[in-house]
Amino acid sequence: MSDVRSYRDLMVWQRAMDVAVATYELTRTYPREELFSLTSQSRRAASSIAANIAEGYGRASKASYLSFLRIARGSLKELETHLILAERVGLSASGKISPLLEQTDELGRMLHGLIARVHGQPAG
Repeated sequence: MSDVRSYRDLMVWQRAMDVAVATYELTRTYPREELFSLTSQSRRAASSIAANIAEGYGRASKASYLSFLRIARGSLKELETHLILAERVGLSASGKISPLLEQTDELGRMLHGLIARVHGQPAG
């Protein structure tokens, strides 16, 4: 962590940005009538992950940082739910959702590890 000078240096933030970009790309294929529904909700949840990691990093206390990391984790679970729902209602084929869900699984593990490290516990 000694090379971390900004939240932008955090691998977890970089992966969260990758997930957000992939979500935007995927939701471009959703029907126009979903623009203010699953499209918007998925995009907001995806962008919220990276935003909360960044905001927490900028807070002055460990407790605040942990709180924002937990909010990011909640947004990640929200995004996963929207993606699974989109697949189940036929907005997106499973072949399109699966790679993004693999990315969210990895991001979830990374968030878990960062939360444990900031909290001062082993990540296991």
